[in-house]
Amino acid sequence: QRIINPAPPNLPLGTDQYDRRYQDQYSNVLRLYFNQLRNGLGLLLGDEGGQFLSFPHIAASDDQNQYATAANTPTIVQWNSLDSGGGFTLNSNYTATAQYSGIYKITYSLQFANNDNAIHDAVVWLRVNGSTSTQDVANSSTVFTLQARKSALLPNYVCGYSEVVFPLNVGDSVGLWWGTDQAATSGGATGIYIDYRAAQTSPMAYPETPSAIGSITFVSALPA
Repeated sequence: QRIINPAPPNLPLGTDQYDRRYQDQYSNVLRLYFNQLRNGLGLLLGDEGGQFLSFPHIAASDDQNQYATAANTPTIVQWNSLDSGGGFTLNSNYTATAQYSGIYKITYSLQFANNDNAIHDAVVWLRVNGSTSTQDVANSSTVFTLQARKSALLPNYVCGYSEVVFPLNVGDSVGLWWGTDQAATSGGATGIYIDYRAAQTSPMAYPETPSAIGSITFVSALPA
């Protein structure tokens, strides 16, 4: 649904002398224009007017297992599916670039798995415009503790969910990074990884489980 933005009124050209028909036509054009404005503002300012507003946002996910390059080594979270978006671009290096400045909120869910027979931690945080610690967003990290595996064939799972509010300038690129003290660096290795699970049909049907789900939404304009 959207509100139609009325075009500027096409006012008739004036006559050299007073003409009742011209005045009526002039008034009718203005009346039509102001009625359109009133209808649009009435919808926007009504109790459910927010349904007509659109804000910069992006939502993405990933359908592959994700592995850290090594223990205690920052690794960027990967995204291979742009689920929806406007005002952002999803880049090939797994960052998202803002097309508008503002205060944003990122919300993410990472399906961590631990197939080691010991307790380990995973840490997740944000970086803006880079891949080194100097680009880390202050106060953006969250620590997730994964218990030891259930059995040799059954990892322990934790949903790594959190959200962070942070500023972006137009052209800034933000990435979600993670690391762990015990990394499963490939399939079959022992440690923590981010797990993808295909849709299941038995013993219970449910949709696929992405390894990563995330969204960035607009909160407010930057302070003046």
